[in-house]
Amino acid sequence: MVTGVQTCALPISGVHEIMSQQEITTILGPDASFDGKLTFEGALRIDGHFRGEIHTEGTLVIGERAIVEAQISAGSVVVQGQVKGNISASGSLEIKGPARVYGNLDVQSLLVERGSVFEGNCKMGAQASDDAANDATSAAQ
Repeated sequence: MVTGVQTCALPISGVHEIMSQQEITTILGPDASFDGKLTFEGALRIDGHFRGEIHTEGTLVIGERAIVEAQISAGSVVVQGQVKGNISASGSLEIKGPARVYGNLDVQSLLVERGSVFEGNCKMGAQASDDAANDATSAAQ
């Protein structure tokens, strides 16, 4: 059941400069709950509950009140809420306070802010980004 899904164009430059030119085109709102496989282009923000798989070459923003239980493969990921599951990012992963991330990371670059929690293993570098890009491409097909 999907409720609270909105489509709009919001600048997300306040999230971080890596996304200063992108806009969030889709939002899974705070009252929304979604179970399943999600594939998208561009940028998506989750403020509600999500369980399943997320695949994109774009940007995923997980809002402060979001609870996500998923295997994530994306170009860039910004986490401000809670994630339980592995994250692969061909670009960057930002874990911003008060985020809580429980799972293994496979990323090109990583930023963990003070006040956030990360429990798991992390693999970084060129091989990590190649693996994440291949995962996102094969999942989208």
